[in-house]
Amino acid sequence: MDNLKEELEKKLEQIVQKIQPEAKRKEIKTLEARTYEHDFWEDHETAAEVMKRINDMKKEIDDIEMMQLLLMEDEMEEVETMINAYEIRLFLSGEFDDNDAIFSIHAGSGGTEAMDWSDMLMRMYMRFFDMKGWKWELVDQIPGEEAGIKSVTMNVHGQYAYGYLKCEAGTHRLVRQSPFNADALRQTSFALVEVLPIIKNYEIEVKDEDLDWQFFRSGGHGGQNVNKVSTAVRLTHIPTNIVVTCQQERSQLQNRETALKILKAKLWQREQEKREKKIGSFKKETKASWGQQIRSYVLHPYKMVKDLRTDYESNQPEKVLDGDIEPFIEAYLKTSS
Repeated sequence: MDNLKEELEKKLEQIVQKIQPEAKRKEIKTLEARTYEHDFWEDHETAAEVMKRINDMKKEIDDIEMMQLLLMEDEMEEVETMINAYEIRLFLSGEFDDNDAIFSIHAGSGGTEAMDWSDMLMRMYMRFFDMKGWKWELVDQIPGEEAGIKSVTMNVHGQYAYGYLKCEAGTHRLVRQSPFNADALRQTSFALVEVLPIIKNYEIEVKDEDLDWQFFRSGGHGGQNVNKVSTAVRLTHIPTNIVVTCQQERSQLQNRETALKILKAKLWQREQEKREKKIGSFKKETKASWGQQIRSYVLHPYKMVKDLRTDYESNQPEKVLDGDIEPFIEAYLKTSS
């Protein structure tokens, strides 16, 4: 018991050093003072961000105080559970790890099979978002002709959303008996997951003359609920040929703002990849690129989900596909730090 308590005390001390509750208390006072300014609520988006920041910091301080109290009262099981959950944050030290995320899934080769697999992944991640208590909204979705989805893009809002979800970027492979084939043949399908941080107050230069805006009418599945006005947008960045579409918002202005936000994130990603490639040229080993296969989900002839980067695996793929992916994320964070 003494050894366990000593170990937990050390871990809690590391968490306190990471969270810095006293510095956060000072920041809370400063931000709360801003909320009393007469024009604070005029910019609703900024005001919401400030309130979220205040609430997140207050929760971190409350959690640390609770862990310290539980440790004093020798409630080892409870405090160990809380410390283990918080310990993962020690691995989330990237510049934008605490940001919200732009999360996309794209069907790979394989036609209807791949589109159905993309739909299964979307369901898995939505369940994971709900388990984490994160909020999300659709930005763009292209349904498949027969089943599933060709692609989907979502904004995900939650503490350390980008830090967690960046671990999922890459190609996901499914092996199963085909539900679309009368002979139930074994089929392999692929889908690509892309993750970008939602970047705010960060200088990404975008010139108006480099942007090509196109507007069209958005609609739901099978042509349902087609708008009578052209609210959907397609934005092309001419120098890089990056194309972004957004059609889920009700107004053209909202879709324009969202598309521009995604474009800036993609431009940031390009710069990061250039920098990592340059650094990687001086190293013997480089990290896997965003497009490489990271995980296999096998439903037939046996049942297993295996992460190819960490070798972490589960023999309960149904549980994983119901959103239980945090163990895979934690394993990756621990090995990549």
